[in-house]
Amino acid sequence: MVFPPRLKKRAQFLKVARQGKKNVFPGLVAQAQPAAEADAGSADAFRVGFTVTKKVGNSVVRNRTRRRLREAMRLVACERKETSPLKSSLPPGQLVLIGRASTRHRAFEALKQDVRQAVAGLEKAAPSPKGGAGNREG
Repeated sequence: MVFPPRLKKRAQFLKVARQGKKNVFPGLVAQAQPAAEADAGSADAFRVGFTVTKKVGNSVVRNRTRRRLREAMRLVACERKETSPLKSSLPPGQLVLIGRASTRHRAFEALKQDVRQAVAGLEKAAPSPKGGAGNREG
């Protein structure tokens, strides 16, 4: 069972919310923060957190929503691991998946596609390894 390291502390979630980019999908909201160059080489280069607000429902509903997000993320991580076993399967950075009311009723394949798009958004947001125009010498 492949599962990426988790964000667990409130301060970690707040940092991603403050510094990351937000993407809205039909089944979830994703906040993505690409890793800094210093963090990219570490073993825990990719970390994920899950949260569901009280607006979604009572604790039973929130826990079920969170479990669906966790399982979708686990399956997407396994898929990526199978397609690229030699390199890191997930992009460096931190990803927070926020459950919505629609997460609970969304078809599971559609939810997995939302998670795939959230991970792809983290890849796009990652800084290029060669640096940008700001690194010119002159």
